[in-house]
Amino acid sequence: MAKLILARHGQSIWNQLNLFTGWVDVPLSAKGIEESLYLGTLIKDIPIDIIFTSTLTRAQMTAFLAMSLHHSGKVPVLIHSDGSKMQAWEKICSTSMTDKIIPTYSAWELNERMYGDLQGLNKGDTIEKYGLEQVQKWRRSYSIAPPNGESLEMTAERTIPYFQNEIVSQLQKGKNVFVSAHGNSLRSIIMILDKLSKEQVVHLELQTGDPIIYDFDGEFTKA
Repeated sequence: MAKLILARHGQSIWNQLNLFTGWVDVPLSAKGIEESLYLGTLIKDIPIDIIFTSTLTRAQMTAFLAMSLHHSGKVPVLIHSDGSKMQAWEKICSTSMTDKIIPTYSAWELNERMYGDLQGLNKGDTIEKYGLEQVQKWRRSYSIAPPNGESLEMTAERTIPYFQNEIVSQLQKGKNVFVSAHGNSLRSIIMILDKLSKEQVVHLELQTGDPIIYDFDGEFTKA
C-alpha cells in the first residue's frame, strides 16, 4: 500500500506580515523554518520515494528542511525536465549516489492561488478598504476570484489534472509520495480525496507543519 503525504508550507515572511502572497516568491520566516523542521520529525520514519513541490521557494524550502531529518539520509534533488542546460548537465555519474537521492519535481500547477491585484497588500488594510464581506468572498468563496486573480475553482482546474496525471500515477506504481504545496492548491486536491462539496471545501483549514497522510490501494483513505 502506497502512502501520500500532503503538507502545507511553513509560515512565509509575508504570512508573518499579514500580506496577500499568491505567486510572489517569498521565503519562509524563522517560524516557518521551525515548522518545517517539526514537520520533518513527524514524517522522518515514513519511506519516501518521490517528492512534488510547487515552483515557489516557500514550498521547496519546507520540503528540503523536512527531509533534512529523514531517517533514510537520502537527499532530495530537483529534477529539471525543461530542456535547459540544467537538465543536460545535472547528470549524476555515481551509481551509489543515484541510490541516495529522492527525485523532486516542481510544478507551477501546484502553486498557490494567484491573488491578482491583492498580492502584496496588507489583509487588514484591504478589509478596511473593501469591507470584510467582500474580502471574505475573495478569500473563501469557491468561484469568486479577486480582481485579476484566481478563484479556488480556477486553481482546482490546474491542480487536480496535474495531481491525477502525475502524482496518482506514482502511487499506482507503489511509490510513497510527499507533496509540499500551499493552502489552496492542497485544498483543491483534498476536495476530491475526501469527496468534499464546494460549500465544504471553502471551510477546510490546513495547518502548517501538520502532515495529512493517506493510504492508497486504488482508493484513498486517511492513514
